[in-house]
Amino acid sequence: MKNLYITLSFVIASMTLSAQNSDTEKADRLFARFEYVDAAGEYLKLAEGKKADAYVYKQLADSYFNVFNTAEAAKWYAKATETQQDAETYYRYAQMLKADGKYAESNKQMQKFASLAPSDQRAVEFKQDPNYLPKLKSQTKLFDEKSLDINSDKSDFGAVLTNDNTLYFATARNKARKNYGWNEEPFLDLYKSTYNADGTFSEPVPVAEINSKFHDGPASISADGNTMYFASESFKEGDFEKDKAKKLKYGQVYLYKATRDGDKWTNIKALPFTSKAYSTSSPSLSRDGKTLYFSSNMPGSLGGNDVWKVAVNEDGSYGTPENLGKSVNTEGNESFPFITDDNKLYFSSDGRKGFGALDVFVIDLNRKTEAANVGAPVNTEKDDFAFSFNTAKNIGFFSSNRTGDDNIYMATPVCGVEVITLVKDARTGKTLADAKVSILDAKKNVIESKISESNGEVFYSVDCNKPYLIQVTRDGYESNTFPVAKTNGGTVNVAADLQPIDVIVKETEVVLNEIYFEFDKSNITQAGAFELDKLVQVLKNNPNMEIMVKGHTDNRGSDQYNLNLSDRRARAAVQYVISKGIAKARIAGKGYGESEPKVDCKENCTEEDHAKNRRNEFLIVKK
Repeated sequence: MKNLYITLSFVIASMTLSAQNSDTEKADRLFARFEYVDAAGEYLKLAEGKKADAYVYKQLADSYFNVFNTAEAAKWYAKATETQQDAETYYRYAQMLKADGKYAESNKQMQKFASLAPSDQRAVEFKQDPNYLPKLKSQTKLFDEKSLDINSDKSDFGAVLTNDNTLYFATARNKARKNYGWNEEPFLDLYKSTYNADGTFSEPVPVAEINSKFHDGPASISADGNTMYFASESFKEGDFEKDKAKKLKYGQVYLYKATRDGDKWTNIKALPFTSKAYSTSSPSLSRDGKTLYFSSNMPGSLGGNDVWKVAVNEDGSYGTPENLGKSVNTEGNESFPFITDDNKLYFSSDGRKGFGALDVFVIDLNRKTEAANVGAPVNTEKDDFAFSFNTAKNIGFFSSNRTGDDNIYMATPVCGVEVITLVKDARTGKTLADAKVSILDAKKNVIESKISESNGEVFYSVDCNKPYLIQVTRDGYESNTFPVAKTNGGTVNVAADLQPIDVIVKETEVVLNEIYFEFDKSNITQAGAFELDKLVQVLKNNPNMEIMVKGHTDNRGSDQYNLNLSDRRARAAVQYVISKGIAKARIAGKGYGESEPKVDCKENCTEEDHAKNRRNEFLIVKK
């Protein structure tokens, strides 16, 4: 049923391009009226009666596509694409295959789509990373999910929880209502349920004063609970387009506003920027009540439906709707926006890298991050959409047809920590782009590496109650590490101030942090490599400089053994530097064994003393 808010403009567009003949007339009429279940039945008769052609196969596939019958849609798209089709048909075919978990076959159809529409952003992203799915499946889990007990055997979706613990949602459960031909379910109504202190929900009841004979819902409620925005039909206003030839009236989805008067919603009015030329739906009001987000296919959209916003002025008037642009929208469909109290925008898209069909994405509008897939288990290969989140109560809701019908699920955040690293020049305070920022676990294993943006920032989402280490390198600067302490959720800000590389170049030596070796070993460790990279940068910045590496050991073992070991360690450091592109003639190494201890502890050395004595020094032979 949510497809009513997603594909209406697509259906009209494809319908007006369709050719009819006497055999398909009845099926085409049903398709034009959005009665896809009955239309599929009529097209199927033609297909089975050997009166089918590519047009019938495509119409049959599109009928199943619009009611999300993935298996049948894929079956008939396969027949339709035996002859050349338009790019969007291959895209839809790919989405239906992906929704059934047939990823390899889906990729083949995406390749065809990309060849026909190479400049389409969906094609561009696919070609950049066609095998993105394993990485998507392995990303950090953000939410646990649970189906609500108040779901019906019909469509239920678009749930939002208000501050007074009322859950509003759209549903087709009212069997006293007339069935809608799209999917043979009753028209949508707006219902509400109370979220109890024990985590249960009361029996849902209709919001009688909002509901009409048309589709009503979903809705958005203001922070003070006194204003509602909701979706319904333009027929309420007497707005529609006539098709005299087909004797049909085509309406649109309109946005309406209502205000609370005691326990009732009154003063219902359509918003002034609605139009019978396009649809507006899925409203979401910001916490301060000054911005209304919604989805629409109005002129200026990048794809089918886009996410838009409009200013809500103090005098009750509205500004000019603004498209959120490519940071959110694609040539596909973006819908069901929801803005949280902390200005994170959740929305659904079928035009971005996802598990299949509609996926839920999030973008932080304050930080201007890229839109990110919310991941499993919120997203599946089916339609996952209409994500909302009550920040004060730390609980979310979303909708999905993963079990067949559209149902509502609760989303409980998994404890996680967001690590925000800001890389800056320690002298000037200037933010540094293009720095390599790695996050390491407690055992100093690199988990992931990213490059800092133009604002010097890098974001990582990590587990609660675990220590981490941020490791930062950049050309021209001394590499450094920064600890991230254990924390039980929230945000950790890491100030990664890097010293310019010249601060470690002294008159007679290059000063690095100690390059410690494991007992009786001469191999370069990860920590050692991190330090030696600084020396490599110094040599690159000073092309005439030559270095002598002096290797030292602790005093355990014989003098000769230690001399040999220190020599191996010095040569290991030399070989590492050479492996990074520095000429052999510019660096040499020699071992001095235990003859020059840093801590002259003789026979009373502690483990710490021994570790300090196992070291390399880097003397400047020539500048």
